[in-house]
Amino acid sequence: MRNFVAEPVKVAYVFPGQGAQWVGMGRDLYNSYDSAKAVFKQADEALGLPLSQLCFDGPEDELRQTINVQPAIVAVSLACLSAINDTKDDNNSPTPAFVAGHSLGEYTALAAAGVLDPATTVYLARERGRLMHQAGLMNPGGMIAVIGLNEPSLAEVCSQTDTQIANVNCPGQLVISGARENLTKAAALAKARGAYRTITLQVSGAFHTPFMQPAVDGMSQLIDTIPFGEPLIPIIANTTAQEITTAQLVKEELLRQLCHGVQWQRSIEYMINNGVATFIEIGPGKVLSGLIKRINKKVKTLNIGDAQAIKNIKAVYQGIE
Repeated sequence: MRNFVAEPVKVAYVFPGQGAQWVGMGRDLYNSYDSAKAVFKQADEALGLPLSQLCFDGPEDELRQTINVQPAIVAVSLACLSAINDTKDDNNSPTPAFVAGHSLGEYTALAAAGVLDPATTVYLARERGRLMHQAGLMNPGGMIAVIGLNEPSLAEVCSQTDTQIANVNCPGQLVISGARENLTKAAALAKARGAYRTITLQVSGAFHTPFMQPAVDGMSQLIDTIPFGEPLIPIIANTTAQEITTAQLVKEELLRQLCHGVQWQRSIEYMINNGVATFIEIGPGKVLSGLIKRINKKVKTLNIGDAQAIKNIKAVYQGIE
């Protein structure tokens, strides 16, 4: 009689983007794990400012600023990932088949895939935030979440209001970007077409649209000065929902994502179609887990964002075997 060995469950690591922040994030990681503390120290040194203190103590208004929140979320996510890796011998944590990050989170995914070291990743995230904020000052705009309208209908709204779909997050949750006066028109038209809610996002520009072209120009010059390693794990690109497997494609994606939409729903569907049954969200908040469950209720989602979750990690991983 033939013995069948069950194939291991495929796991993907996913990393949050801007909006997942909260004052106090990462403090327990810093206090509990030397590896996490080292990441925060590297981040502070790379930026020449006390980013860790801003994460732990705020103030909230300062933390929320694009130039600060982007490196802050990346630093906390990387500290959490470092603590997870530090305990791997004890918890039998699975190696991810893919990594992906939502917008800013794509930078954390690069570090997870071995493309960049933590200090460089945080530095690039800070520069991305700075350049995006400056681009927003040069080309003022904003973003609005549209709830309850499908993508084709919203695409028609955008074509009539000179706005653009910036994020396809999950069924019924889309985000549009553009000039603020156009977003006001788009929100009204979306509601007339059946959307039951629109939410103005607290961001400093029309992200993921051509409004961000000045940021592309700045990031292009910066990226040319930094060595990128070849990905050790396939990265699912925000803009194409396809695998990135070379350093050159990584560089192209980091520039492309500034002016093009985040295809989060398609990214998750790609990983599911390629065997992923469990998504582990690493970093502050639980936003991505909520989106993933709305994309496919059958997959498992796990959150590892603080010291307590890591302490319970052995039991968590046993549940996905």
